[in-house]
Amino acid sequence: MQIVVDDLSSPATRELLAIHLASMRTNSPPGTSFALDLSGLQKPEITVWTVRDGEDVLGVGALKTLSDRTGELKSMRTHPDHLRKGVARALLEHIIKEAKSRGMNRLSLETGNGPHFEAPLALYRKRGFVEGEAFSDYVVGGSGFNRFFHLDLVREDGSIDERLKMYMTG
Repeated sequence: MQIVVDDLSSPATRELLAIHLASMRTNSPPGTSFALDLSGLQKPEITVWTVRDGEDVLGVGALKTLSDRTGELKSMRTHPDHLRKGVARALLEHIIKEAKSRGMNRLSLETGNGPHFEAPLALYRKRGFVEGEAFSDYVVGGSGFNRFFHLDLVREDGSIDERLKMYMTG
């Protein structure tokens, strides 16, 4: 398994992103999906990575820079043929490490609610993300569908978050 920056030109990456968008639209009430399409991911403030095994794309995820100190996790998706193999966990750790290397102290994400979202929610919670307030340009609608999670990457005293060490060894 190799994690690489992706320029979104490969058919395999585009196929997985199409699967992601279709799934978000199917499993989200109208007006509640904020999944980015290909053009939305091709912005200078967004870096996309894919998890690869040779030419096969096992997963995709992105980091959007919101400010010098805050990032947003976007477009996390494991290919259906590679679920429960550690792809999402490896990619999440890679993106967290990258956010820290860029000097970010907070990583946030928006996701949905319901059975389709249980596995990713479990991963985020296990990693230490805590549910909280809407952030950036998100507006909370009355449906209660959208959920927001945040991970503090640096403690107030400046030390690196110990949860990363515990997570990687546990």
